[in-house]
Amino acid sequence: MSENREKLLEVQDLTVTFGSKRHPFTAVDRVSFDIYRGETFGLVGESGSGKTTIGRAIIRVNPVAGGTVKYKGEVISGKVSRETDRRVIENIQMIFQDPMASLNERAKVDYIISEGLLSMKKHISEEERQAKVAQALTDVGLLPEFASRFPHEFSGGQRQRIGIARALIMEPQFIIADEPISALDVSIRAQVLNLMSSLQDTRDLTYLFIAHDLSVVRFISDRIGVIYRGKLMELAPSEELFAHPLHPYTRALLSAIPMPNPITERNKKVLIYDPTAHNYTAEDPALWEELEPGHFVRGSRRELEEYRKKLGQ
Repeated sequence: MSENREKLLEVQDLTVTFGSKRHPFTAVDRVSFDIYRGETFGLVGESGSGKTTIGRAIIRVNPVAGGTVKYKGEVISGKVSRETDRRVIENIQMIFQDPMASLNERAKVDYIISEGLLSMKKHISEEERQAKVAQALTDVGLLPEFASRFPHEFSGGQRQRIGIARALIMEPQFIIADEPISALDVSIRAQVLNLMSSLQDTRDLTYLFIAHDLSVVRFISDRIGVIYRGKLMELAPSEELFAHPLHPYTRALLSAIPMPNPITERNKKVLIYDPTAHNYTAEDPALWEELEPGHFVRGSRRELEEYRKKLGQ
């Protein structure tokens, strides 16, 4: 099925390091995945796993130490031409985690939303700019007259809608959503997720949805990649991952999902992932293999054989 779809984004052996050349810290270690047009690709992992770093590397905020990122077949990582950099800004936008910290407290909503248009120096009149701002606010369920207000006058959910409107006004094809609901109340989260799903249908958007909560990622994602300490551990279609989790880290994350039933929650067994249990050697290294169509997992040859048995192969 995936082979017949258009690859919008290709991440190949992506490596991101921080620190000095003499003492580098590898935050992302040779991560590879593709995102197809029109889908939502979920990237899930605990804090510090490198998922946000991947999103920032794609949008060219974090420099890439190795590997490549391609958008519509064109390399957009590393040194690129000014025209390519401009296309990345226009076609790829980001929704940030904290809707308060990501909005300029001293600027009105009108300027915040249209800042991208102004920085790209698009030749539009003041009337056209105001019309675009009003339309962007309307698209995210806010009133156009809110453009004259400041961010502190809004609730958390409304501020996140403003952040989404800021991304939409550039008319992107691909949006990186970096934990867009983690700072919101539970009652507001479903509204923002439903809004994102609705916008995806009406605007033919593609999402990279970054989160630490597998239950949320399951709701919105078509495929899910599980990352741990900068490495992808497992990648599969959403329902396949929940039905047949193979890697111990994936199973540990699933076991930690809160249960609505208090009795079930009290009696559930939370699994603990122990990375020292994997003794990879030069003779039996860690491999990244596709065990079923679209279902990739990391492990040694011995571990992969065990995973195949679980799948009934």
